[in-house]
Order: sequence, then C-alpha cells, then structure tokens
Amino acid sequence: MKRFDEWNKLKKELHSSKEKVIFKERDVFWVSIGENIGFEQNGKGNIFSRPVLVMKKFSKNMFFGIPLSTQTKEGNYFYNFDFLGERSNALIVQGRLFDSKRLENKIGMIDKKNFESIKIKLKELLNV
Repeated sequence: MKRFDEWNKLKKELHSSKEKVIFKERDVFWVSIGENIGFEQNGKGNIFSRPVLVMKKFSKNMFFGIPLSTQTKEGNYFYNFDFLGERSNALIVQGRLFDSKRLENKIGMIDKKNFESIKIKLKELLNV
C-alpha cells in the first residue's frame, strides 16, 4: 500500500526547512526521495529515504543524484561496486535532480575510480 499522504506531509516539512547541508560530488547521503509512482524508486522508513550518490553539484541547493541499492542488478542501467565493505548498486536509470533540503545524513564518499565508471555508464545511457 502506497503512503502518499504520509509522504506529502513530510514533503511539506522538508520544503519549509531552512537548514543547509554542505555536500559535494562523490558524497553518498541518506536522501528523502519520497513515495513515488509506478517503477520509480521509493524511499524507505519514516522519512522515505535511501542512499543517493551526488553525481553533479549545480549549486549549494541543487544536485543530480543516483539512488543506490544493496540489491544486485545487471545491465546497462546499473553499476555494481563495493562501498564501505558492502556490495552496492547504482541505479543509474533512476538518476534525477534533487534539492539539498532532501539531504539527511552523510554516509561517506565513493572512490574516484567507481565514480568515473558511473559517469561513463550515465553518459552511455543518455547517449551524450
């Protein structure tokens, strides 16, 4: 059962937040990505969050991020790598723009080699 009403209440609170979180490319944060529709990736728990990799910082308030999962998936839309001693999967096809108000806790930072590999896969996916 989808929890859209709960998410909308939290989204209003996040929107009103004045707290600024400092972030940079390669950072991985818990991000309140929400309760989404169809095949879009959802957040989990009370704050509808999941790990997200900061791919491109556009300003202190906005970035392009890629959600992460511990479930292994294969194919052109995904990239498997080790992060903090665990297998992680970048859901490249689920990448999107995020406001920094959605940022919760920083988990860590991925290494440059994996970051560059994800960038290549993203470019291939978008055919740019």
